[in-house]
Amino acid sequence: MLSALGWGIVAASSLLIGALIALRVPVGHRTIGLILGFGGGVLISAVSFDLVEEAVGMETTRAWPVAIGIFMGCGTFFGGDWLIDRMGGRHRKNMHGAQEDGSPLAIVLGTVLDGIPESMVIGLTIYEGGEVGAAYLAAVFISNLPESLASTAGLAASGWKAMRILAMWTGIVLISGVASLAGYALFQGSSPDTVAFVLAFAAGAILTMLADTMMPEAYENGGRLTGVATTLGFIVAFAIHTLE
Repeated sequence: MLSALGWGIVAASSLLIGALIALRVPVGHRTIGLILGFGGGVLISAVSFDLVEEAVGMETTRAWPVAIGIFMGCGTFFGGDWLIDRMGGRHRKNMHGAQEDGSPLAIVLGTVLDGIPESMVIGLTIYEGGEVGAAYLAAVFISNLPESLASTAGLAASGWKAMRILAMWTGIVLISGVASLAGYALFQGSSPDTVAFVLAFAAGAILTMLADTMMPEAYENGGRLTGVATTLGFIVAFAIHTLE
């Protein structure tokens, strides 16, 4: 059980690493946009091969839990994201300082909403397989880095102090660890259909997050090369998956 907590923290630790880089080294908006695109490709690969494929391939799993899970994950993220936007967290991944007009609480809640589905799956895969899935863990770790770079650059530009930013990311890293622990503990003894539903739910939430918040920001700042970066991210994550 403690391994689920630990691996959840490890996967989310790149949020803190990205924040430290963004606070110490000036990173151009175009560069961050391309890195966001790369991270998006990594997550698309994780959704395809580590979530949906795993859900569909589970023993005795039927199609309906996967389909319902994807749509419910999409709807849950869409509703939560809409509510957080109304609270002032719309620009949490913006790197131009647009967060200045937003609510700090909404920004934090929005960032937590982005990461919880990913983290819960880490704990669930540890319970199912007895060990962490290296490909999925790497995908979450890699994809968190550009999100943190972009958000930290925007928060700093909007006037947030470095210690406040680092405290926020540290708290989110710990919450991600707890979410991974919850994924391990809550679904013990669950049927294959239930596990497939949870994996698909996370897939739907991550896909919606990519389309709503991550990829638009990536293209706005990275330009046409964003597609190339996304493809590269997909290939890298797929290569990790095949070597696992």
